[in-house]
Amino acid sequence: MITIKELKTQKELVDFVKFSFKLYKNTPYWIPPIISDEVNSFDKNLNPVFEHADARFFVALKGNEIVGRIAAIINHVEVNQQGLKKMRFGWFDFIDDLEVSKALLDKVNEIGKENQLEFMEGPVGFSNLDKVGVMTEGFENMGTMITWYNHAYYVDHYKAYGLEKEKGYIESEFPAENADPKFFAGFSEVIQKRYNLRPINFKRTKDLMPKVYQMFDLFNESYSKLSSFVPISERQKKFFKEKYISFINPEYIKFVVDEKDKIVAFAIVMPSFAKALKKANGKLFPFGFIYLLWAKYFSKDVTFYLIGITPEYQSKGVTSILFTEFKREFDKRGIQMCHRTPELEDNHAIHRLWVNFNTTTTQKRQTMKKVLV
Repeated sequence: MITIKELKTQKELVDFVKFSFKLYKNTPYWIPPIISDEVNSFDKNLNPVFEHADARFFVALKGNEIVGRIAAIINHVEVNQQGLKKMRFGWFDFIDDLEVSKALLDKVNEIGKENQLEFMEGPVGFSNLDKVGVMTEGFENMGTMITWYNHAYYVDHYKAYGLEKEKGYIESEFPAENADPKFFAGFSEVIQKRYNLRPINFKRTKDLMPKVYQMFDLFNESYSKLSSFVPISERQKKFFKEKYISFINPEYIKFVVDEKDKIVAFAIVMPSFAKALKKANGKLFPFGFIYLLWAKYFSKDVTFYLIGITPEYQSKGVTSILFTEFKREFDKRGIQMCHRTPELEDNHAIHRLWVNFNTTTTQKRQTMKKVLV
């Protein structure tokens, strides 16, 4: 018999996080989170996303053993301001037992109906900056710190519950040597002269920080037309600035500014922390933080995390400026492989950016949807 239990205390949420460690213990491609960081992201007093979102956390039990977990999420900006009556769910993991997955999804369905919502969709996080999608291809490839990994049987469980594909995502990679300057370096100079633009590079984090809020404003502006986009709030900007920006190599954040020093484009690349997180196995101490610091400065793999361009300059070749600056940095550091985060399969504009890089698709994933009845 399966019972569903709601978790509320920090100790219980640690068990929620640790279930994935048990489920993927023998899976070499799964990337474990830092347990304390994951638990803190669920804390309504620490994570500013809860200004406009609610989340409840559940586990499925067989006797006293946890056999599944799920987070039921309502983003009120999405529901009240955008009129999108969506019941989100995420952090959805379970053993290969249809009774378990059904019991967890039934709980999400129940909460959605209680709140007069119209459909459920997942797996997704609290907002657009969280992890997204159930993997459908690429189980033999290592994930990243910003994606979920799952077993191949998951999709069958989604379908058995009546969920259908809503959005598709593609992840890919390319050797750094494929970034041939002939496709963007010369063009970069032309674009800079034509529009009176120039790149800004940083060597020190303290020089970067004054422009971070302007960067997040541009992020909101450039992604506002994407499906179900939820803007970053002022409190979230402060949170991300303090928690994440200081940890990213300043050389891996590039800006393009106009003649008035207004940011018109930005890109963030992150060192690959995948192997370091595998070694840390969920703990920062005693050696986890050392593995992460080593990866920050010496990893030969990078992940293109975010690219944002103000609508006025989209489709005008501004990315050639960003790619030129990154190419110089990658050559200096001996970067070997570049990874791309999940991108909507129908976002043709972003796919065109990579057409000359001879990319290889590594994973495919999708969110799945069901009308609440």
